[in-house]
Amino acid sequence: MTDCLFCKIAAKEIEADVVHETEDVIAFRDINAQAPTHILVIPKRHIASAADLTNDDGHVLSEIFAALASLARSEGLDGGHRIVTNVGADAGQTVHHLHLHLLGGRPMSWPPG
Repeated sequence: MTDCLFCKIAAKEIEADVVHETEDVIAFRDINAQAPTHILVIPKRHIASAADLTNDDGHVLSEIFAALASLARSEGLDGGHRIVTNVGADAGQTVHHLHLHLLGGRPMSWPPG
């Protein structure tokens, strides 16, 4: 998508603090961090949200979750972390490109808001 912020980051048209990258997935630090560690992991291919995933997306989901696990280890989140994705405006999704937030480095409360 030509107007998608995360597609532009994946295509390297917009700079980001990239911390992990494969052929299908890229991860970068959130510029509006909500925790000491706040990393976004996205598929490079545009998928609007988790609601738009299909059975054909299993490989990219596997890569996303492998990246999340690896990043949690490398960021020292041994005490725990949170993985979040928002689906739609009512849930707080502001960029309509599937992205999972890796949050950690501080205690998390529940419910999250």
